[in-house]
Amino acid sequence: MKENSFNQLIKQVHNCQACKDHLPLGPRPVIQVHSEAQILIVGQAPGRKVHESGIPWDDASGERLREWLNLSRKIFYNEKKVAILPIGFCYPGTGDFGDLPPRKECYELWHEKITAGMPKIKHTFLLGSYAQAAYLKNKRKKSLTETVRAWSEYFPQYIPLPHPSPLNNIWLHKNQWFQKEVLPELKSMLNSLADKKI
Repeated sequence: MKENSFNQLIKQVHNCQACKDHLPLGPRPVIQVHSEAQILIVGQAPGRKVHESGIPWDDASGERLREWLNLSRKIFYNEKKVAILPIGFCYPGTGDFGDLPPRKECYELWHEKITAGMPKIKHTFLLGSYAQAAYLKNKRKKSLTETVRAWSEYFPQYIPLPHPSPLNNIWLHKNQWFQKEVLPELKSMLNSLADKKI
């Protein structure tokens, strides 16, 4: 995809009104993409704080994610290195147990078109069950836990991880193998990518 076409596509995304009637605070797509990016992070959907700031992962979940990946804010927010594309681009609202699920329209309308414009992506981090369902489809295991434990089966194209939300503290406590075994390998892998010239 030519650069002008890609830029035009992203402009269309930012003007998207596909699910405006279902968004409590209205549309505000929060993504970070560039045709040169080599890492793609696919999460769930922006929370309220991220909706207000317009900066992806600008919250406690983002702090934990950057710690997991051993990426500084400077690298994380360098769009030529790291692309960020949630399943739902806009804040979906809050339910009884945290934020509502991401709207399905974004993935169906935009993901394939946007990723086609980022041919240099080497690794796609899939954070949480929604991202894993969308990208791994029937290659997922029976549960998120089993999928994350088998992360090396999907590597290097995909790297399934739990969502870094504080709401997942119980999962992290129950599955301490993740922080003891998986995270050190991930950090080592990222560090080896030409001294962060990813």
